[in-house]
Amino acid sequence: MATIPAELDFPDVDKPYVESICGRLEPKVSPKRRHAILQVRIAIALAQWAGERGEVGTEWRCYLLAGARPSSLVPDVSYYSFERLPASLPDDARERPRIAPDVAVEILSPGDSRRLLDEKIALYFAHGGLTVIVADPLARTIALHGADPAGLALDRGELFAGL
Repeated sequence: MATIPAELDFPDVDKPYVESICGRLEPKVSPKRRHAILQVRIAIALAQWAGERGEVGTEWRCYLLAGARPSSLVPDVSYYSFERLPASLPDDARERPRIAPDVAVEILSPGDSRRLLDEKIALYFAHGGLTVIVADPLARTIALHGADPAGLALDRGELFAGL
């Protein structure tokens, strides 16, 4: 099991959270009401979809250690399948996973930059992530990123049954 370098191991009591993207520290924007409500709704929907196949959590830090410049990200919502993060792993490896979530959800805040979001999406995929969901509460849209680099954008009222 890979050891987490001290420079990536930020205490979870320190808020606002800080993420490390290839060695560069980036503060997470402190969420407001709209962001918080959407985060809960997405987490509930994802947990219902996941059933007994895995676990869903909010603000669950992952440590992406492969490569010359490791990263530490805190998706707004994460889903890890039991196949990729089995119960048989040591507690520390489950509490502080060294892989990207199967599904990472990023909810945009007004101060978020597209460049930073694109870097995070690339890191999730480079470290085993399968799907990245980007929710924009102001535009009321959801963008799904997966195997197709173009992604899939959904507007209000559109349904998506895949994952």
